[in-house]
Amino acid sequence: MLFRIPQVLNLAELASIREILAVAEFVDGKLTAGWHAKAVKHNQQLKTALPEAQDLKHKVHSAFVRHPLFQAAVRPRSIHTILFSRYDEGMSYGRHTDNALMSGQDFHRSDVSFTLFLNAPNEYDGGELVIEGADDEQTYKLEAGMAIVYPSSSLHRVQPVTRGQRWVAVGWVQSLVRDPAQREILFDLETTRRSLFAQSGKTDEFDLISKTLSNLLRMWPTSVGRLELLTPRSLYPC
Repeated sequence: MLFRIPQVLNLAELASIREILAVAEFVDGKLTAGWHAKAVKHNQQLKTALPEAQDLKHKVHSAFVRHPLFQAAVRPRSIHTILFSRYDEGMSYGRHTDNALMSGQDFHRSDVSFTLFLNAPNEYDGGELVIEGADDEQTYKLEAGMAIVYPSSSLHRVQPVTRGQRWVAVGWVQSLVRDPAQREILFDLETTRRSLFAQSGKTDEFDLISKTLSNLLRMWPTSVGRLELLTPRSLYPC
């Protein structure tokens, strides 16, 4: 399921994050790319070891955790990786798919990816996020503070920036429910029961939908856990 989330960050949060990023140390984005993506990744990323990087990650993490649409649609088990990227003129990120397993030796699964836009679209030309589907592709260049959420399994790219700078935070999520079709069913049920409750309160229909939703959650949640003993690390180079 692919969807937009409005107002992940408010104006004050955006201003605070941009102020820190403007003077922070950035490094070559290839340092965090998988072996197959290094050839097409041309951007700069906030140095992850910096104290300010941890603070900014916490701000973004908290913003997504508190957002009801994100919680209902993604059912996050963990938001395990967040990176801050800057694209100067001429920079881009070619066609790629995200690594299935991330976050060092803990091996968190990447089920869902997000791109959180940190500056306004009129501040730069180009830089569109392009996500490929089975027979088409969709392009996104959202307002500052908005995010696009999409399957980590999708092929996607960032078009070259031809003017200005593109600032984004990107992240990956391991969901409580691995299967995207199951997550969509749960989201539809959650949306329907909330609508019923808003219209009529706690009815018999609301209770039955709530029962079904809870029982499906008992059936479907899955997690990777720690795989060091099961999966040779050499299969998943960073």
